Amino acid sequence: MTRRLGYILLLTTAILAWRLLPAKSPHLMANDCRSCHLVQGEITPSNASRLLASQEKLCKDCHPKAMTASHPTGFSPGRGLPENFPLDWKGELTCSTCHSVHDERAGLMRTSLRGRDYCQSCHESAFFDAMADGGTTLVSSGHLVPDLATLVEAGTIDDFSFQCMTCHADEQGSLAVSINAAGVINHSSGGSNHPVGSDYQQISLGGGYRPVSLLPSYIALPQGRLSCVSCHIAYGDTHGKLVSSNDGSQLCFSCHDL
Repeated sequence: MTRRLGYILLLTTAILAWRLLPAKSPHLMANDCRSCHLVQGEITPSNASRLLASQEKLCKDCHPKAMTASHPTGFSPGRGLPENFPLDWKGELTCSTCHSVHDERAGLMRTSLRGRDYCQSCHESAFFDAMADGGTTLVSSGHLVPDLATLVEAGTIDDFSFQCMTCHADEQGSLAVSINAAGVINHSSGGSNHPVGSDYQQISLGGGYRPVSLLPSYIALPQGRLSCVSCHIAYGDTHGKLVSSNDGSQLCFSCHDL
């Protein structure tokens, strides 16, 4: 397992290095500006703030998996942010708060800072210090990278769960998890064990599960499969917390119809 994780991390480093190479042209500038901007006449920096839809929806057209497990957007932070991290015209945090969408640099980041230093442009150090892992699982990137599993043999596990395991399989104590041969996640904390990687639509046909169309919006099924991020929030005030309360098995009954 250790050797395999080392191989995975090496591949991850190679991917990130490739993504930092200079881009050939500014992002999206070859597109028709009106595919995103709501403007009559000439589009200028002063009138380009209104968009045809939310940034989440527009960005999702090209980055469909990026919204599954990423830094939250579409909300008002309730406080001022540094000047180079702009909010939208509604005062809400968007993809453009962290990314300069028409930049020519790969990654389109607002500053040259990276990792924890980048996050602490807005977040206090205490925000991460209060987390069980000191924020290690959050500060490496604002997104889980959903294409990593295409580079290695990962069986039926979904891409997001696979990346979660690149860190949590190496963790000690209550943060450690493992996956057995049947695709069941074992939580060393003593929490409920659960399968990942199963095609939800297929297993729901056998009865005892709610149809996909009736699942709450907070249940994510990347690639249509049960995943770590179906139950856990990757990015939020508390990394790894449940997507909803499980008092009275509420979260369980979001999917199970028993």
